[in-house]
Amino acid sequence: MLETQNKEISLYFLDDKPYINMTNACTNACVFCLRNQKEDVQGAKLWLEKDNITSKDVIEQINKNKDKIAKNNEIVFCGYGEPLIKIREVVEVSKYIKENFPDIKIRINTNGHANAIHKKNVVEMLSPYIDTISVSLNAQNEEMYNKISQPKIENAYEEVKRFIRACVEAKIKTIASVVDKVPDYQIDIKRCEVIAKSLGADFRARDFIKNGY
Repeated sequence: MLETQNKEISLYFLDDKPYINMTNACTNACVFCLRNQKEDVQGAKLWLEKDNITSKDVIEQINKNKDKIAKNNEIVFCGYGEPLIKIREVVEVSKYIKENFPDIKIRINTNGHANAIHKKNVVEMLSPYIDTISVSLNAQNEEMYNKISQPKIENAYEEVKRFIRACVEAKIKTIASVVDKVPDYQIDIKRCEVIAKSLGADFRARDFIKNGY
């Protein structure tokens, strides 16, 4: 475990690649989510007891692991929650990374609800710092999206598509993603790809991982 004043783990490594777990809060309850299967990723406990991580906490953990981080070409905001719920902290940490690790690309994995959550276009805040954003499209239509994602906000599927388009328009490399082979759920991968490309995004389908990482 990493030593920090705040004992919550925000920085962890998956196959030596750095990831940032900003929060456990999320506006989805996806049936395939890794956090439904286990509380850790390769030994790093991502379920937070207080869920009070600040940008200062993350930066402190980055500095304590700067040599290991410097060996990578990318760092990813992705954990057991929706990182863009804490948009201010994400921007502050991203700015610090760009200033101190200029050769490292920054990616965010997001459910695409950020503009609806904050009731404004937060993409404008992200575009100076974020190189890639992967948005969970999850399904080929609203009905299947609601079944597999179980969103807590209204019109979530349309909000996701609008967010994807906003990221594309901001010239952030944008990937619309789906999880394939989720038991009991039929995802039309070809249709999802068509939707992604119609929004200007790249497309990625990954297989469901039964037992997590």
